[in-house]
Order: sequence, then C-alpha cells, then structure tokens
Amino acid sequence: MSTPSKDVAAMRRAIALSRKGFPAPNPHVGCVITGEDGSAVGDGWCDFAGAPHAEAVALAEAGARAAGGTAYVTLEPCNHYGRTPPCSQALLRSGVRRVVIAVLDPNPVAAGGAEALREAGIEVEIGLLADSAAEVNHQFLFAMTHRRPEFTLKAAVGLDGRIALPNGDSKWITGPTARKAGHALRAECGAVLVGCRTVLADDPELTARIPGVKNPPVRILLDPNRRLTGKERVFDNQAETWHITGPINLDLLAADWYRRGLTGVLIEGGAITHGHFLRAGLADRIELFVAPKVLGAGPSWVHAADLPSPLELGWEIIKSARRGEDLQVSLAKRFE
Repeated sequence: MSTPSKDVAAMRRAIALSRKGFPAPNPHVGCVITGEDGSAVGDGWCDFAGAPHAEAVALAEAGARAAGGTAYVTLEPCNHYGRTPPCSQALLRSGVRRVVIAVLDPNPVAAGGAEALREAGIEVEIGLLADSAAEVNHQFLFAMTHRRPEFTLKAAVGLDGRIALPNGDSKWITGPTARKAGHALRAECGAVLVGCRTVLADDPELTARIPGVKNPPVRILLDPNRRLTGKERVFDNQAETWHITGPINLDLLAADWYRRGLTGVLIEGGAITHGHFLRAGLADRIELFVAPKVLGAGPSWVHAADLPSPLELGWEIIKSARRGEDLQVSLAKRFE
C-alpha cells in the first residue's frame, strides 16, 4: 500500500523543522500536528538541551485542535521523565488518534514511547522517511549505537591541503562565512577539541559565536605533557573546559566522554591531533573548508597521520556547499 501524499508532506516538514536549533547532546527532533481534517495546526522542534521537546511545542501551538488528529515525529517520543516530562504522555493527553514516527529511539532510557502509545489505543506507524530523518540525527544515533561520541575532524585548508604558511601563520585561511559555519559545527557537536600546540599557537576561545546557541560547547584540551598554564583564553568562564593531561588513550577517553553525556566532538586539530584520531580509527566524519588559496610548503592538515593507502580510508563525500568564497566538503565514514 502506498503512503498517502499528505503523510509524506507532513513528515518532510517535520524533518525540516528538526534541523533547527542546537540541541546537543540531545537529539534533533521535529514534530508536526495535523487536525482531524488533515490541516496543519502545530509545529515544533527542540531548540536546545533543556528546552521543551518538539512534541510539547507543537501540541502547545495546536491546543484543542490536536484532538482526533495526527502527530508526525522524526524520532520516537520519549517515555521517561528527564529535564522535561514524557512526550508520549503529552500526546496521549492531547487526544490525537494517530502518531507517525520516522525513527525509533535507540536510547534505552528514553525509548518505549511507541509501545506506550499503542497500549493506550493510539494508532502508531513507524518508518516513514526514516533515512532522511536519521541523517539529520546522525550524531545522536551514532552515539547511542556505538556508546561513544561521533568524532568529526574539521580543518580549514588551501587548495594544496595546507593549514598554514611555512612561517606558521594560519589566520585567516577562510573567510567570515566559512568561519561562521565552523562555529555552527561546534554548537552542533556540543564539544570542540584541540591539542595543546593549537592553544599555544593561536590562543583560541573555542566558543560558538553565532546567534541561537544557548548551551556553549564543552572545550576539550589534549595536553599530555602539561604545557598549558591555565592562563590561556580557553580557560575563561565562557564555557566548560576539560583539560586532559598525562598519557592519552583515545578509546578510554571516548567511552568516558560518552558516560559524561557527550554525543559529538568536533576535532579542530592541529595536524598531530588529527593524526591521532585518524590512526585510532576515530574519525567518523570530516569537514573540510577549502579556500581558493595556495599556502606552499606549510604543514598539511594530515601531515602527521601516517595513513594507509587512500583506498583503505573508507570515507565518502556526502555533500558540498559554497561558504562565501570558500567550499565546505562533508565526508562520512562508511560502516559496512
């Protein structure tokens, strides 16, 4: 049986809504409520971690018009009390007769909303536009499945793959539009990581300086030889900072960061730090910002990686986009 076009249209809108906000480490969720006559009466998404969930926002807009209608949700409604009440119970109280879910929630703490709704007599359908909804939520779904954060390597490079001039100057390779997109990636991941050499060379703030970010990303510093003094700008009070010293075991750290609530980490380098994650098999996504410049004999973003042949690396380009004069290329690792 073919899916009614009105269901497809409503779920597409819910997926578009789910892209809004910066809810890390929580999932991206979008919700559309249609009334008994099929007309749209409520839209919602989770704007940031701790904000009302998408279903609650959409139901508040719909009010009494939700009774007898349908809720379209990109991720299974939560079925537990966290920072907000269960969305499954809010849907039950609203009087909707049907709930269409794109993707089930792999988080055992929050899962069970679909079954709770069915047991209460609500018609539940699962899987509509699941692939599209899952791609928006790739970070959360990866973390729940692999029990560690999804790691995204990010670099700003010239056409020759270099991240700095031979004298070490690297400010600024890309333009303001690309830098803004980089700040959005920090907020999207919920954490940003650099090595101590980057801190000593650039003294960055590592904040997400764009509108709409309510929860600043966690800043993670790898400093095995304790070279940082604590006076660098990254130790200010703008965001939480995790200073990792002593021997570095990335697998153990990844498991610990997941237990502490991280679902994504943006690895901003430098080249030695990128190399550590590449060699450890912990580079799940790559975001390259390519500027129309040639930097010559400076270091490349992977010059310290000591990688196998390109045929063994296993990434594929999933999209590219112009960022002002620059190009953002996004890659994802293939998991068989």
